[in-house]
Amino acid sequence: MNQIYGFTHYSFFTEMSELATKHGSFDLSLGLPDFDIDERLKTFLQESAELNHHQYEPLAGNPLLIENIISFNLKRKNSIRLKQKEITIVPCATFALYTALKSILNQGDEVIIIQPSYYTYGPSVVMNGGIPVYYDLDNNFAVNWENLKKHISEKTKAIIINSPQNPTGKIWKKDDWNQLYELIKNREIYLISEEIYDTYCYDGAEHYSSFLHPELKSRTFCIFSFGKMFHTSGWKVSYMIASEELTTSFQCHQQYISYSANAPAQYALAKYLEIFDPSINQNMMQRKRNIFNELLKETPLYIEQQAEGSVFQVVNFRNISKTMSDTEFSKWLTIEKKVACLPLSAFYNSKQNSDYIRFSFAKKDEIIIQALEHLRKNL
Repeated sequence: MNQIYGFTHYSFFTEMSELATKHGSFDLSLGLPDFDIDERLKTFLQESAELNHHQYEPLAGNPLLIENIISFNLKRKNSIRLKQKEITIVPCATFALYTALKSILNQGDEVIIIQPSYYTYGPSVVMNGGIPVYYDLDNNFAVNWENLKKHISEKTKAIIINSPQNPTGKIWKKDDWNQLYELIKNREIYLISEEIYDTYCYDGAEHYSSFLHPELKSRTFCIFSFGKMFHTSGWKVSYMIASEELTTSFQCHQQYISYSANAPAQYALAKYLEIFDPSINQNMMQRKRNIFNELLKETPLYIEQQAEGSVFQVVNFRNISKTMSDTEFSKWLTIEKKVACLPLSAFYNSKQNSDYIRFSFAKKDEIIIQALEHLRKNL
């Protein structure tokens, strides 16, 4: 494989999905939904085309979409009060992460990445001249605050956080943000808070954004995704909230990378936000998680911690193999047992092995049932 800035040019995520296709396996490896979007959303996209939303939107984004983002966030149980100049419409969460880092990093600045984490974080730091500093969560995927503190240095410029987290499904609570603030309150450290699974919090849990913390608000870039909310990742529209000062800096860089996001989709998403009920999607995804987890009990695979949020479930496979690495097991399960997953080590910069694999339950109910029934019969 080619190397870019020391990172592999070819994603293991892509490799596993291609293996699933090649071997005719049930693909529970990626978080891409296989079910249709709301018909009303399609209607709004058609309406957008008829209304000639085909040219660039303003740098900040479609004004109606920004207005409706303000209304949507105000209605949350943990209400987020926003101003127009605190919102930027972006093509995707990866773009927002990269551009936020470009807004704050100088050559040689350190950025703490909490692992396991999504594979784009490290390269985004390095491509902006920063140095990734990897902090591994404890075995129960909880933050050890004393350990995290040891990773903070005079060179630390930012910390990347993901909640609800991919792959663990952990949710940061209000107390977590308070604890983090105590670690960094006397330092100039920014937060990149990827909150793209915000509408998927389960068992009564409510999303709590870093933007709600009064002291962290001025130093955080919060990233959200319409692709994850509405199962429209191919539309390439997300949004970021930050203080007016950070938003100005972000947009200064944004204009030279990708001036604006998909214009027809911005209008369609704006109209859909006016009628969107997040509890419907949340209940649907919690039901899918419950179906997956209940059926998994009939196999030798087992769950140590049920996902609190996101669309992923981490599963221990050591009842089946004590000797295979998680990568070897993932490939074996995909090729020989016809159900695709990802090894947890794929979410670490240099970790070679773990006891865990990750499944996505953002799939049609019948696919989840068929895949788990297949595992029950064949494991």
